[in-house]
Amino acid sequence: MADGTVPDRLTPRAREIATAARTLLEESGPAALTLRALADRLGIKAPSLYKHFPDKHAVEVELIAQMLEESAAALEAAEARAPGSVEALAEAYRTYAIDHPHLYCLATERPLPRAALPAGLEDRAAMPLMRVCGGDIDLARSVWAFAHGMVILEIHGRFPNDADLAAAWKRGLKAFHP
Repeated sequence: MADGTVPDRLTPRAREIATAARTLLEESGPAALTLRALADRLGIKAPSLYKHFPDKHAVEVELIAQMLEESAAALEAAEARAPGSVEALAEAYRTYAIDHPHLYCLATERPLPRAALPAGLEDRAAMPLMRVCGGDIDLARSVWAFAHGMVILEIHGRFPNDADLAAAWKRGLKAFHP
């Protein structure tokens, strides 16, 4: 999680492995996250990891769960500071994604492993946006798609250097939530 701890769903050794995986991911990106690289970082043989995670996908699922928990907490805090503000939620979302670009990409650039995630986690992450959108799921999905698109383009350096991203965010959010 943001403070470096991993939830109690893991054993102490699995937490240590997940923390090392997160560090490797954050430092070098998703392509660098291999079981061999993870084992090397921990100073163990790769087969030892299988006692705690059945495969690389299980490690990635844990990291995706961490991302959802942390982004949910960031959105909940933004909602508490500025109830009803889509702008506050968008800023919290953008800040979290930009601060954790490799984790964000791991979690969002392929299908979400819903069945493997902790129960209710995806809903928790979505609830602040659902509330600010008055329960309108289509509006919430549209706002999320806009925010995700803006963030992923920013992470991948797709905007020109002179782009006024603050203005683009403001204009885009206003189109969804006048």
